[in-house]
Amino acid sequence: MPAAHIVVETPIVPSPRVKQVCGLFDLTPASVSRVEWDVTLPLEERSWHIGLIVGPSGCGKSTIARRLFAEALAAQQPLDAWPADRSILDAFPAAMPIKEVTALLSSVGFSSPPAWLRPFAVLSTGQRFRASLARLLAHCPELAVVDEYSSVVDRTVAQVGSAALARTVRQRGQRFVAITCHEDVEDWLQPDWVYRPAEDHFQWRSLRCRPDLALEVCRCRPAAWRLFHAHHYLNGNLSPAAVCFLATWRERPVAFSAWINALTRHGGRREHRTVTLPDFQGVGIGMALSDFCASLWAGLGMRASSTTTHPAFIAARLRSPHWRLTRRPALAYVSREKQQPQLRHAATRLTAGFIYQGPPLNAELARRLLADGGR
Repeated sequence: MPAAHIVVETPIVPSPRVKQVCGLFDLTPASVSRVEWDVTLPLEERSWHIGLIVGPSGCGKSTIARRLFAEALAAQQPLDAWPADRSILDAFPAAMPIKEVTALLSSVGFSSPPAWLRPFAVLSTGQRFRASLARLLAHCPELAVVDEYSSVVDRTVAQVGSAALARTVRQRGQRFVAITCHEDVEDWLQPDWVYRPAEDHFQWRSLRCRPDLALEVCRCRPAAWRLFHAHHYLNGNLSPAAVCFLATWRERPVAFSAWINALTRHGGRREHRTVTLPDFQGVGIGMALSDFCASLWAGLGMRASSTTTHPAFIAARLRSPHWRLTRRPALAYVSREKQQPQLRHAATRLTAGFIYQGPPLNAELARRLLADGGR
């Protein structure tokens, strides 16, 4: 059971300005400034995965955490530095297979393969936040502790990132403690316990559903692709025949999906490009948009299919009851009749094929959405 009596003392030099302030504000002159806490966290009473220490600046969060989790923080200290001229991939444990590294990055919401190849220093603030979390989980399987959690990122990014992190920590069976002054991450992080030093109040929490993400989807013009193309793992080309859709959340664009004719004997539509902006990855937005578009085609009586190489998309569709695997991850498909590769599939990367078999969208709504020629 983590417990400590913590005392912080700082000498006060009685300079002329110090004396002036004491006189102005009727402060009692003292030679030492002293603050102390008696802290006991009953963490051995239950099993847990995520803890949250939260409160206003100056309430002692960091001081308490440094004392209670000193061993874990000391073990993490070398992780503050990243290779200056190497990809972030090279900063993960040498024994960790690349498949596990990329899966971990994707699981915390950093699902942009082109950005994985870059050094840490050139990533955006949001990407650094998620890359650091992934690396911490990789190196600290027993307990990871993050001070100033989410303080450097936009609050929307912090909330979405917290939801992705929480799911990853629980799936991996790890323990994670966040120390922050931001109360807005609690509902998204869904901690098992919360400690508020300002009130000296500890509370066990029951696991709840995170807040809903209410997406608005509309048909859009291909020009919207400019905002998304740099984050797709393939080239940035978009078929001129693509029918495009844009998903927004809180009036902010978050994801894009384009569909083209499926040139097979079954016909229908095939997913061409689906991308979620980096700040919103990790909570299933791309999958939700893909499902919606597939249900739209199904509502119009069309077959909706998809071929993907992204490990996160493949894993999500294998779990989903709305998609049926038609081709396991493999290189170019070999025709049984002709015994030769069908070049519509990749020859240099593993791809998997799926068919949508979920509920169709209302046909009238689907027609109305398609009739809107794009914004």
